[in-house]
Amino acid sequence: MEEKLTKATIIENLHNKLGIGRADIHVIIDELFEEIKDALKEDQIIELRGFGTFEVRTRKGREKARNPKTGDIVAVDSHGVAIFRPGKELKDFVWNLRENDK
Repeated sequence: MEEKLTKATIIENLHNKLGIGRADIHVIIDELFEEIKDALKEDQIIELRGFGTFEVRTRKGREKARNPKTGDIVAVDSHGVAIFRPGKELKDFVWNLRENDK
């Protein structure tokens, strides 16, 4: 099973690399996430060059959808979904990771 990289691990790694206090890094990361959420709320596209783009798209509602737990047929309203599209550099990086595994 693949390991997860958690926010706590990122904070620890940045603390070790940069020598910045864990609490300060925690605040910076939380504020970054808040900035991204605020921009999405305002229907802005977040472009992080070399990494990717975040945006909100509207998924159309449907009359017939199935509740996976109960199997009941339910109606689903139109709703927003968060979309992430990786940038070219990230795509190339990941592509090369899989190529090197062969």
